Amino acid sequence: MKTLMLGNEAVARGLFEAGCGFVSSYPGTPSTEITEAIAKYPEVYAEWAPNEKVAMEAAFGASLSGTRSFCGMKHVGLNVAADPLFTISYTGVNAGMVIGVADDAGMHSSQNEQDSRHYARAAKIPMLEPSDSAEALEFAKLAYDLSEEFDTPVFLKMCTRVAHSQSVVETGERIEVKKTYEKNPQKYIMMPGNAKRRHPVVEERTKKLVAWAEKASINRVEPGEDHKLGIITSSTSYQYVKEVCGDKYPVLKLGMIWPLPDQLLLDFAASVSQLYVVEELDSFIETRCRELGLALVGKDTFPCIDEFSQNLVAQKLGAYEPVCGAKLEDTIPARPPVMCAGCPHRGLYYTLAKNKVTAMGDIGCYTLGAVPPLAALDTTICMGASISGLHGFTKAGGGKAVAVIGDSTFMHSGVTGLINAAYNESNSTVIIVDNSITGMTGHQQNPTTGYNLKGDPCTKIDLESLCKAVGIRRVRVVDPYDLAQCDQALKEEMAADEPSVIISRRPCALLKYVKHNKPLEVDADKCKSCKMCMKIGCPAISMKDGKAVVDNTLCTGCGVCEQLCKFDALHAPKEV
Repeated sequence: MKTLMLGNEAVARGLFEAGCGFVSSYPGTPSTEITEAIAKYPEVYAEWAPNEKVAMEAAFGASLSGTRSFCGMKHVGLNVAADPLFTISYTGVNAGMVIGVADDAGMHSSQNEQDSRHYARAAKIPMLEPSDSAEALEFAKLAYDLSEEFDTPVFLKMCTRVAHSQSVVETGERIEVKKTYEKNPQKYIMMPGNAKRRHPVVEERTKKLVAWAEKASINRVEPGEDHKLGIITSSTSYQYVKEVCGDKYPVLKLGMIWPLPDQLLLDFAASVSQLYVVEELDSFIETRCRELGLALVGKDTFPCIDEFSQNLVAQKLGAYEPVCGAKLEDTIPARPPVMCAGCPHRGLYYTLAKNKVTAMGDIGCYTLGAVPPLAALDTTICMGASISGLHGFTKAGGGKAVAVIGDSTFMHSGVTGLINAAYNESNSTVIIVDNSITGMTGHQQNPTTGYNLKGDPCTKIDLESLCKAVGIRRVRVVDPYDLAQCDQALKEEMAADEPSVIISRRPCALLKYVKHNKPLEVDADKCKSCKMCMKIGCPAISMKDGKAVVDNTLCTGCGVCEQLCKFDALHAPKEV
């Protein structure tokens, strides 16, 4: 049956059709929907893991048992999973194991533009790279065949534009695959003696994969009318090249991005007068081509920063640009990021900013506390780095400071930093902003919510008990809508001569079960145009004709702005 699917949904369908039985992932844009979609198939066990390392190790365990498995993550999540990754490359698999990783060129929702293709080369693991939804489905199925044929985990690399765009796919039937587990210490116990014997196996596997790549249909040459120019490309860059050039120039479209088919690259280069390599981010394909001695146009012309577009590809082709369709407009109205109206983090951040506190930030929607007018954060590095960084900052004499971390991020990698702070007696305060959900990636459950991926009740981690269990004696809970309570807690905990934790607890304002108060009203006669209410950066508040105005379609009646107004101009609606 033919149907439209998002790239991520198509991956999930491919996993399902290939007989995948176990999925463990950590949500991360742009990879999240793969796991959300596969969870809808009752034949597949799917879960959110606390972090990507755990997810990969769990997927390996499922593969070992004889069940085809998958773990999914975004590019920076692969950093977290790198430890097991490099060793699983040595052990190989039993049933097929696929690792989904989604890059975010343009940093739509990420802290860097990491190019995950380098992990494939470094870990000596094959990587497939689809360019549309149909290939996403096809490559997901192919990845399991390759995994079992060559005894290796296989990367399936997505990117934002392929993951979140729709195209036609043709669905098929599911197959069931179950292998038997057999003990094999020499293969699976990576002590030095065994690991030394496995490394040559990995190198020989790469040679066999290169031979496969040379003849694979997913690496294809598309003929062109004019051979004065030839283009090697992959993924979403392939789509831009085809939209700009059509069939005018020959194109080598790579579906397996590692290992690369050396002879195919050489033969294609020999068939054209001028060779171009068009790829987003790093010079990955280009580097291999230059190692083969090929002269080409690559990153000397195409940028290694930001994502590409049809317009950019057309511009960089210069004299070779064909006349092919209308130019697209690049101009898009600016939409600066902002915390939602009623966001429970806003009151806490106002308190931090008012007290001029040095605050180490972390990864989540609460990172928006760094944006003016609140501008309450000093750093944001990676998941969990706020607490570890705070410990180093205070121990090195940086002065009193705090860390701000979300509930899901704390479970991901923050708790180990807190253990370090307790163990090494760090005189610092950690603030866990607990909004009862994983907000940034679209309201996924986590170990603190009491529900699993499918929404079923499950074990709920008690944050207060956990913090105390690792050695933190001072643990208190505040309501971030209560500014006086936040201010008092912050001052008392920062004054304490031992590590402490403040849990700022109120559910995300966008959760369906949250019941909001009625929108606030403004008494224009009392408003003195002091703009104190504007200091919290709430999108529901604006100024018109010198007076504060509340948008009642956005206001949740949280009352934070009301506490800031010294003239009682903001208030709850009077009962009629």
